[in-house]
Amino acid sequence: MPEPDLNLLIALDTLLTDGSVAGAARRLGLSASAMSRTLTRLRAVTGDPLLVRAGREMVLTPYAEVIRERTRNTVHEARALLRPSATEPDFSTLRRTFTLRANDGFVEVFGSALIAAATSLAPHVCLSFMPKAEKTAAPLRDGSADLEIGVLGEMGPEVRVQALFRDRFIGAVRKGHPLATEGDVTAERYVAFGHVVASRRACTRGPVDDALAALGLERNIVAVVPSFPAALAVARTSDLVALVPASFMVSRTEPQRDPAGDDIFAFDLPVTTEKITVSQMWHPRLEVDPVHRWLRQLVLSVCRQRIPFDIPPARLT
Repeated sequence: MPEPDLNLLIALDTLLTDGSVAGAARRLGLSASAMSRTLTRLRAVTGDPLLVRAGREMVLTPYAEVIRERTRNTVHEARALLRPSATEPDFSTLRRTFTLRANDGFVEVFGSALIAAATSLAPHVCLSFMPKAEKTAAPLRDGSADLEIGVLGEMGPEVRVQALFRDRFIGAVRKGHPLATEGDVTAERYVAFGHVVASRRACTRGPVDDALAALGLERNIVAVVPSFPAALAVARTSDLVALVPASFMVSRTEPQRDPAGDDIFAFDLPVTTEKITVSQMWHPRLEVDPVHRWLRQLVLSVCRQRIPFDIPPARLT
């Protein structure tokens, strides 16, 4: 059998990305008629129309939608193979903005240390932290984000993952709160107060509630806020109990200091819940990029310096 014309991959990627014969022709420096002939060849090779007329526009067929991401990744991998071996970048002159999708809690705990570490080596680099309105691999796939930091979830099989640390949830109340001053925090005492929880989707039930239900107990959720810093802010000025990650309170480099402030009392939960693994995730097209590899190593180093990989259960304050 004759070998397939691999030049068609470039044309296929451009057509599926642009969704237009005329637009793809402009991007590849071809005439519209030449691009149209290439589309005809691609239709013959794939056995699918790929682009069909819908009014005055062209739209992708279902098959074209399925192979679009795969085609883009294949072209990226092929180009990476044919590039010269990457040399060590000069970080003193590097000018680049990295976009990191991370929640407010991560930025508050690690943000300043990560920025300081990055700019000490690359003073012209900018770290842009983007909030995570939803958990999706789309920003990694389309290149609008360089790293996703959080719990893995449904991110797609191609996404690369590296564990940063294992976290767990703890309780937090204001100093002077009865839970901070009147003996051990039992499950019964824990549910005796109102609770504030952090959730981007306004969810009020989680593993803590399941563990309490097994004891015949239930929390009284009186407030839902969008982030862990907001939950702490509410707990700091009320008698409500906040639920926050232990990483928000513990620092390996400063074990005696409470990062949330001297007016917050943190305690281990009176029930057991599974630990959660916080990871950094990236698209495979950036796997061998030396600058992106440097960024990943920087994030890993900063996290490991500030907290242990496994945060041990112990009374925190």
